[in-house]
Amino acid sequence: MSFHGVFPYLVSPVEKTGEIKTSVLSDLVEHLIASGVHGLTPLGSTGEFAYLTQSQRRSVVDTVLAANRGRVPVVAGVASTSISDAVEQTEYMVNAGADGILAILESYFPVSDEGVEAYFTAIAKAAKGRPVVIYTNPQFQRTDLSLPVIERLSRIDNIQYIKDASTNTGRLLSIIGRTEGRLKVFAASAHIPVCVMMIGGVGWMAGPACIVPTQSIELYQAAQSGNWAKAIEMQRPLWRVNEVFAKYSVAACIKTALQLQGFAVGEPISPQQPLNEAARREIAQILRDVGAL
Repeated sequence: MSFHGVFPYLVSPVEKTGEIKTSVLSDLVEHLIASGVHGLTPLGSTGEFAYLTQSQRRSVVDTVLAANRGRVPVVAGVASTSISDAVEQTEYMVNAGADGILAILESYFPVSDEGVEAYFTAIAKAAKGRPVVIYTNPQFQRTDLSLPVIERLSRIDNIQYIKDASTNTGRLLSIIGRTEGRLKVFAASAHIPVCVMMIGGVGWMAGPACIVPTQSIELYQAAQSGNWAKAIEMQRPLWRVNEVFAKYSVAACIKTALQLQGFAVGEPISPQQPLNEAARREIAQILRDVGAL
């Protein structure tokens, strides 16, 4: 199975009692598939994985898989500070029917390159041949993936993709060059998606695509057809969505946007705080400007 195109990072709508709002999440899945997205990614950063219990994480993925009904690939996030727990999570996601795994390393104490490599290698093995997307985000991760580790991991058959949120486009070129086609790159919200696709990226895997799916797909299609003038023209207004994500808390920002669009996804999980009214007005204006409200 080949992953490409627009993969929105889904939010995790949670009741005050702790239960996942399965009907809201199912409606969002239906909306995104109807919009034409190429895949779905529950439990990414936008999905607030770090704030969810194991039971909640499983409920999110089970809900997405049930709502999806096999129509597009579902790449489920796995994140932990330990290899044993990451393996257990991966095994659950695979048995539940996930088409791929988004592998994230959480860490409290620093982890050596050898430890980082062992972590992602164990997830790849537990994925039972399903494609693995390794995720690197030095802004939030205490331990990042170095270029030598990325190169070595690219030689594992089912580690086939990377989502790099470093904001460093030159690093993406280094990754593409060093892995010699073994590792395909997805843009993150920290990068300008059209520029990532221009240097060889295969798509966009990020939270903003959850609130501007149609516009994101049109941008991807323009890039795929080689119409870079059109792609850049479309990217300029859409970059404001990325900018507002950088300005405010990611989960609070996208949940606010989805609320404005009619999805009762609730507030970010505490101790994160909801956005104030001025921020809500700013987000609403940006959505109107790009035709998403």
